[in-house]
Amino acid sequence: MKKIFRIIILQLLTISFGCQAQIVETTRDIPKLKENQQQFINKPLKNLLKEIKPQIKTVWATKDEINYFSFRFRTSEQINKNEGNYDDKVSLYVYVKENIDWDFEKRPKENELNWSQEDIEKYGNLTVIRIKVYNPPKE
Repeated sequence: MKKIFRIIILQLLTISFGCQAQIVETTRDIPKLKENQQQFINKPLKNLLKEIKPQIKTVWATKDEINYFSFRFRTSEQINKNEGNYDDKVSLYVYVKENIDWDFEKRPKENELNWSQEDIEKYGNLTVIRIKVYNPPKE
């Protein structure tokens, strides 16, 4: 009986840990990253990125004394024309421990602000130290 009980408990634990959903299903969920930031602090950026289902469309990186990425969920054109729904106007700031090797001159022309799979591979191992979310005021 104990053996059967242990097997059932192990199966339930396996199912519950194996079926965790992404934290961010829509841009409306972005603030959940700030609420749950402790699970990402001192971990690779790629762990955080795996939890974001909406496509990151543009990014800006700052590499001074403070190193961070500003992720956006609208294209450059949408940002310039102030288009898109309100929830997509959120900005996700992810501060990292290491220096960011970011140079606009070396990025693909006319796509300097676009976030790509190559960027995930290049910057994915940087260590997250802080998360900040900015929601613009409603118009």
